[in-house]
Amino acid sequence: MLLKDKKGIILGVANSRSIAWSIAQAFHDEGARFAMTCQNEKIAKNVRRLASKLSSCPLLSCDVTSNEQIENVFQFLKQEFGTIDFLIHSIAYAPPKELRAKFTDVSREGFATTLEITAFSLTAVIQKAIPLMPKGGSIMTLTSLGGWRIVPNYHVMGVAKSALESSVRYLANDLGEQNIRVNGISPGPIRTVSAMGIRRFSQMLKTHQERSPLRRNVKGSDVAKSAIFLASDASSNITGEILFVDAGYHIIGI
Repeated sequence: MLLKDKKGIILGVANSRSIAWSIAQAFHDEGARFAMTCQNEKIAKNVRRLASKLSSCPLLSCDVTSNEQIENVFQFLKQEFGTIDFLIHSIAYAPPKELRAKFTDVSREGFATTLEITAFSLTAVIQKAIPLMPKGGSIMTLTSLGGWRIVPNYHVMGVAKSALESSVRYLANDLGEQNIRVNGISPGPIRTVSAMGIRRFSQMLKTHQERSPLRRNVKGSDVAKSAIFLASDASSNITGEILFVDAGYHIIGI
């Protein structure tokens, strides 16, 4: 078991199709102990049924726009585990109307909301995680190709993902002396509930399969395997990286 005796937190489980849930299942199978969070109690009703499938997996509500709720989560982790070895950040949001609009039409409020939840929330949770990682640890976030290249209909979310990826690099530099590694995983398109809010997402999947070097789409389980590697001691000298798990799609030009 690659993650035996490792403890941590997986933030952002929403439903059975969440990439975060795929990671949770894989980490559980590899011997990790962890808590999970979801956005609110309404979502928790469904996620609680998922958590019950994993032995000793606490589920907490955490709205990352609330400093108090973030503080409560990490106080719980301190009481439950003492210290932690990993943190998975799988959180992103843009108001639906902003995803439908061109980036030139984004509102001030929509921009601020998207950047706060998608990008700043990583820094916000890391600030509370640092004291619980006295011997170092591994922190991961989930990004996408839209943070690096233009993806049709991604709009303000692409800008937020760019900010998230830049945050990964600056956080990795700041935390390196404490042996805390920070990396991002950039999956190809996966049919999650959130992804279905992107216009013409089905066409995106089709194009990805046709043009990626491996001629296939990726699954949540593929992302989970990469997360296991980044959480394990096998990746002890990897930090500040964005790992593409996209069947090679990101290398293709015209």
